[in-house]
Amino acid sequence: MTAKRLSFQNSGLPVKWCWLIVLSVIFTVPLHYMHLPAAILIGPMFAAVVLAVHEADLPIPAPCFLLAQGIVGCMIARSLQLSIFSEVIGEGPLFLGGVLCVILVCTLIGFCLARWKVLPGSTALWGASPGAATAMTLMSQAYGADMRLVAFMQYFRAAAVAMAATVMARSTTSAGAADAGQGWFAPVAWPALGETLMVIVAGVALAHRLRLSAGALMIPLAIATVLQDAGLLSIELPPWLLLAGYAILGWGIGVRFTRATLHYAARAFPYILIAVVLMIASCWLMALVLVRLKHVSLLTAYLATSPGGEDTVAIIAATTAGVDMPFVMAMQTVRFVLVLFTGPFLARMLSRYVER
Repeated sequence: MTAKRLSFQNSGLPVKWCWLIVLSVIFTVPLHYMHLPAAILIGPMFAAVVLAVHEADLPIPAPCFLLAQGIVGCMIARSLQLSIFSEVIGEGPLFLGGVLCVILVCTLIGFCLARWKVLPGSTALWGASPGAATAMTLMSQAYGADMRLVAFMQYFRAAAVAMAATVMARSTTSAGAADAGQGWFAPVAWPALGETLMVIVAGVALAHRLRLSAGALMIPLAIATVLQDAGLLSIELPPWLLLAGYAILGWGIGVRFTRATLHYAARAFPYILIAVVLMIASCWLMALVLVRLKHVSLLTAYLATSPGGEDTVAIIAATTAGVDMPFVMAMQTVRFVLVLFTGPFLARMLSRYVER
């Protein structure tokens, strides 16, 4: 007698949402106590994947998904100042060389995965792009890649990088990590929060109007950065708002998975694991070079060259003592922009050679 497969197909919407929230908490809490910075995104994504593969048709409303991207954009903007680009200009060859090396190594790894048919079409090229995980995942669908497999590769890499960076931070510093989880219900500057929400809503609306790929992330980021630098905006993002934004993003990605997608990802996992290890090792070597040339701490150099998402790196850098935050965010931002604008071109160009 065969066991009946669990299915949510005939369950009501309230039941599905209850399961989604409960599973999100179950997955997120242990990841949070492991001090994994991306826990509040990865946990809900795992929960949504579980429901999706058990036939729970639970689409996340598009406006919520777009607004969640705007929240992440403002979170990144809060760590940025336009003045950091003066450091980029002053250290032009060093910054550009480091950024291009990371992009070239990751692109080569993605090309090999695509050439060996580990993942279909240009999916591996998008999945191997260093950083900008959310943006690259979203844009990949518009260019014909399988967004679910891109998300699997991108967020597995982001999780692996985050864990490696967390272990390194704990081994090189004595304090800082404990600050990451404090202040969930700290006092909120409501006027500043209102202004921040206005920027998010206006930026997302403009992105929707202009139909820009990843515009819901990039336009609020750009507007908030400029206004903050001009002294016209104090970005206020309470932890509970960030939690909601990351959870919605995780759900939005996770519900797109199917049982077939997971089977495909499982078959490709050993190759993806090797690819991610090679990416991390390559960036580690580049960090050692950066330490000698720039005389920054090893943790600062690793975070600057790290192929993890900029948001994940920002969280680690902001909550770890002894990290040169402006240097890290300057290099991450330069790479983020280059990946964002060169990623589609490289994926299209290299996919022609893959298909031959």
